[in-house]
Amino acid sequence: MPKITCIIIEDEPLAAKVLSDYIAEVPFLELQKVFRDAILASEFLLHHDIDLIFLDIHLPRLKGMAFLKTLVNPPSVIVTTAYHQYAVEGFNLNVTDYLLKPIEFERFLTAVNKVNTEQKKAIGETRDFIFVNVQKRKVKILFSEILYIESQREYIKIVTNRGAFISKMSTNEIEEVLPTHQFKRIHRSFIVSIPQIDAYTAEIVEIKGNSIPIGRGYKDVIDKL
Repeated sequence: MPKITCIIIEDEPLAAKVLSDYIAEVPFLELQKVFRDAILASEFLLHHDIDLIFLDIHLPRLKGMAFLKTLVNPPSVIVTTAYHQYAVEGFNLNVTDYLLKPIEFERFLTAVNKVNTEQKKAIGETRDFIFVNVQKRKVKILFSEILYIESQREYIKIVTNRGAFISKMSTNEIEEVLPTHQFKRIHRSFIVSIPQIDAYTAEIVEIKGNSIPIGRGYKDVIDKL
């Protein structure tokens, strides 16, 4: 997956450096530029596609929230500020997260992981396939042909209507790129394709003659179907 491109809009040099250093520590982030005010950032965004903005609230000339309201199709936004009273307004503007200064790295990582998950979900929602590593080959598997996915320790077995494929990845990793409207985890070790379900009870899901157990903590997933 390509890196998440980002910019920082921050008028405090020390705060901007902290964010820049944090970004450099995260492999899936790529810092494009740092801006001291939102006006300069607006000009940059007219000519560049960015995935994520780290946005301070108190900026010269144009405040952070006012700037955010001017964006027609804003990218993901993580607000950074020393003032917690703007949190509600931020979330009303659909910001991904709200970081209070001084920002600890662990809290920063939690916020950017949210963005990473959102980006992966968006890719999964717009395409109808995935490539997985199978015996040193990249195999294309259509979402529509997947019946279910079973965890086998450090591997997963992807069962499709044209056979099964074994790939070295976790169920959590593949779950992140599957379209959420089509796939649901019903057990710690199983993810099923909703359109492929033939029947179900309180204990099992039946898919093309296969009985798949429903985990105790996943009963509500089936109930919501």
